Amino acid sequence: MGKFNVVLYEPEIPQNTGNIARLCACTGASLYLVGKLGFALTDKYTKRAGMDYWENVDLHRINSMDELFKEFPQGKFYYLTTKSKKKYTDIEFEENDFIVFGPESRGLPQEYVTQESAITIPMQEGQRSLNLSNSVAIVAYEIIRQIGL
Repeated sequence: MGKFNVVLYEPEIPQNTGNIARLCACTGASLYLVGKLGFALTDKYTKRAGMDYWENVDLHRINSMDELFKEFPQGKFYYLTTKSKKKYTDIEFEENDFIVFGPESRGLPQEYVTQESAITIPMQEGQRSLNLSNSVAIVAYEIIRQIGL
């Protein structure tokens, strides 16, 4: 399976992070948790949602997006937001790309959602957003469809 990276910027809900960790274990994606977390990784809800998959997750704890950018200066980053018109299906993903998701209550900061690499998952007009773990799964499996198993 081709390798890619999931970035959760300041995630707030432990169950979502646990579900995403399980997805990363099952797809071979690396998981980067960036900034302040709204929970402890030892939280029972995080552990329960990730079940016994946590030991198979390539997990990285990073203090800031700037630190992540410095670690991967050649990395291609895509920022998921409801504020873009560019669909995630319009992107030609490559191995080692980063898909970046913001906190559940507010999304990514403005500096990311206005970039050329900001992308969206289409949904009905008037709806605020999809669940974070569902959004990660949708884009992750598009990457897998494109780069192959």
